[in-house]
Amino acid sequence: STCVTSTESSRDMETSVALAEPFTTVTVIRSPTPAGVWHLTDGLRPERDFNSAPMSNGGNAASSSTHLLDLLDEPIPGVGTYDDFHTIDWVREKCKDRERHRKINSKKKESAWEFTKSLYDAWSGWLVVTLTGLASGALAGVIDIAADWMNDLKEGVCLSALWFNHEQCCWGSNETTFAERDKCPQWKTWAELILGQAEGPGSYIMNYFMYTYWALAFAFLAVSLVKVFAPYACGSGIPEIKTILSGFIIRGYLGKWTLMIKTITLVLAVASGLSLGKEGPLVHVACCCGNIFSYLFPKYSKNEAKKREVLSAASAAGVSVAFGAPIGGVLFSLEEVSYYFPLKTLWRSFFAALVAAFVLRSINPFGNSRLVLFYVEYHTPWYLFELFPFILLGVFGGLWGAFFIRANIAWCRRRKSTRFGKYPVLEVIAVAAITAIVAFPNPYTRQNTSELIKELFTDCGPLESSQLCQYRSQMNGSRAFSDATEATATPGVYSAMWQLCLALIFKIIMTIFTFGLKVPSGLFIPSMAIGAIAGRIVGIAVEQLAYYHHDWFLFKEWCEVGADCITPGLYAMVGAAACLGGVTRMTVSLVVIVFELTGGLEYIVPLMAAVMTSKWVGDAFGREGIYEAHIRLNGYPFLDAKEEFTHTTLASEVMRPRPGDPPLAVLTQDDLTVEDLQTVINETSYNGFPVIVSKESQRLVGFALRRDITIAIENARRKQEGIVRNSRVYFTQHAPTLPADSPRPLKLRSILDMSPFTVTDHTPMEIVVDIFRKLGLRQCLVTHNGRLLGIITKKDILRHMAQMANLDPESIMFN
Repeated sequence: STCVTSTESSRDMETSVALAEPFTTVTVIRSPTPAGVWHLTDGLRPERDFNSAPMSNGGNAASSSTHLLDLLDEPIPGVGTYDDFHTIDWVREKCKDRERHRKINSKKKESAWEFTKSLYDAWSGWLVVTLTGLASGALAGVIDIAADWMNDLKEGVCLSALWFNHEQCCWGSNETTFAERDKCPQWKTWAELILGQAEGPGSYIMNYFMYTYWALAFAFLAVSLVKVFAPYACGSGIPEIKTILSGFIIRGYLGKWTLMIKTITLVLAVASGLSLGKEGPLVHVACCCGNIFSYLFPKYSKNEAKKREVLSAASAAGVSVAFGAPIGGVLFSLEEVSYYFPLKTLWRSFFAALVAAFVLRSINPFGNSRLVLFYVEYHTPWYLFELFPFILLGVFGGLWGAFFIRANIAWCRRRKSTRFGKYPVLEVIAVAAITAIVAFPNPYTRQNTSELIKELFTDCGPLESSQLCQYRSQMNGSRAFSDATEATATPGVYSAMWQLCLALIFKIIMTIFTFGLKVPSGLFIPSMAIGAIAGRIVGIAVEQLAYYHHDWFLFKEWCEVGADCITPGLYAMVGAAACLGGVTRMTVSLVVIVFELTGGLEYIVPLMAAVMTSKWVGDAFGREGIYEAHIRLNGYPFLDAKEEFTHTTLASEVMRPRPGDPPLAVLTQDDLTVEDLQTVINETSYNGFPVIVSKESQRLVGFALRRDITIAIENARRKQEGIVRNSRVYFTQHAPTLPADSPRPLKLRSILDMSPFTVTDHTPMEIVVDIFRKLGLRQCLVTHNGRLLGIITKKDILRHMAQMANLDPESIMFN
């Protein structure tokens, strides 16, 4: 596509312009013409002395004034911007950026100041991603620390320092024991504070009541803040960010109020104990930071396409601090979120993820000198036979993902279509109450989900006091080191497995109803918890099978008698990856995130086998992941690059107007008046209009956007005298021939796209869809032998694809 500028050469005059601040002196010297004399009243708006004779060459005095205006014209304020819930024109934005770049390069040799400005412009991309990484890392550290403290507040307080959580409170205590390392005199439960007793039915009921009370208080505060101050702060934000990165405008979604409220309510929602995580919303938080900082740099604030490069880097920083996985964050942005990802964005995403991870590591929110809470070290290798249970976990993850997507979308659709969705506060309170009441009796559902995953990932050793590690070797203290390989499970392990089975059912049910509530809610941690629980159960089962049946041909080649050859924690890690892959359908980035998350680089092959199996099984029931499903549910105009279009339809079958529709609304290049143009705009709701030579020829000239036409008319009436309702509007280079008494015409050539994308009516829709995806088009005009036939918009394509998939085409709600 070629870039069209509004400046035209004026060959018939010599112009000498002396511009002082603020444009006080303007001198124009013209060759003698019959047009008369010019008076410049304000230095920018010429007026004609109409006492002289009219021009005889078809251009009256106003056309000459237009030539002068073209020479001195500033860009019309507001032209080239977009309304809310509209799609940007990627081609026009790239064109604007190229023009800006050429202008800077042409001026940088004029002076040292211009050279400095060019350097600032060149480095502004690195500056904005650096600021984004710093802010993302700092906010993630604050959220992690605050969420841990408020989560422990449900159980008690630290008397020595109220701002300490449970673990920090007991760090410096000398009175803790190995068996009860989480108990110390400084930490008091609510029963001890209120009733003065630590044991007994009364203390249990009091702790139960306080746990539920704090959970409801946190949930109520979170949903109230979201509802009152920032409705866009709810959910994970990833579906909307994917849509925004594809070119859609959602004003306020990445604003400062959304950032502030999302940060606060994310802490409250996690602390309330709801089955959600903070990892997905951290991507939204990071993108808010990137959007806010991009307004400090004109290169990004005035160009929507360039701004999306910053948002791609910000999403990488968000995953980097969410999981402590900088490389995985870059791959996540590339594979899952970004729509347009040039090479320089890859570098800047990598840098932003690095800066964010460095800041988070400096804050050290988990107190373990690592970026993540889940870091584990396994001491035994995996064996070829174990690929079979790993693949079974992949099958479970795919089935869970397919089931969850269908169940959650059905529930969210019911919430949208019934009166139940009109009471979001009551819904959050109800879900929080059920979650707290059911979760408290089970220690695996009562604790923070991240802590649960950490416990399930951890390999059993002599220093582990978890009930999952109560093997005979750990029960006998004298044999803990001499015979630590004995892996006979005690009744404590079987009891823990029953509790884990109940926790698995609880998590599955509550996650379906929690994701989509009007509070910040991520899906990564609940999905990983479900997979980790299932994986740990399978791991313990395989471990006991190998211990009691070591003479089977499956085990006797590599598992010696009494040897500790199975690692249940590894199964938990593989199961977590499989379930997360089944829900999101991520592949490469997910494997990298998990091995960065856990440090289990040696176990890439099991992770890959489980994740690929999970994706294959999930795709058998439906190819879209949870984020794509929510994009479709919300009706966002998102063309998924992963989705194939294999139908044999033609452009003529999709374009508008359809047979029986009114004719296409078009503008002629020089026949309309201002009143005619405003009538067309008022009587239609289209976002743009093709401009043709005449109604008879139907030959295409260009395309004009509705918003640009409106702004240009308002600007002309405000700044140009003589523009009235019956002023002629023209999109050509020279004004049309007008009678001498005609009012001053209005030239709108500067807002005309002279190179709109066109296809013929026989172009296969497969090609048209590819053009829209790869070039990010808003609309495409359809012609036949050079004559304009119709138009295809992004919304038309999405409706057609929905119709081909036997879905409701009217579900695409936005323009």
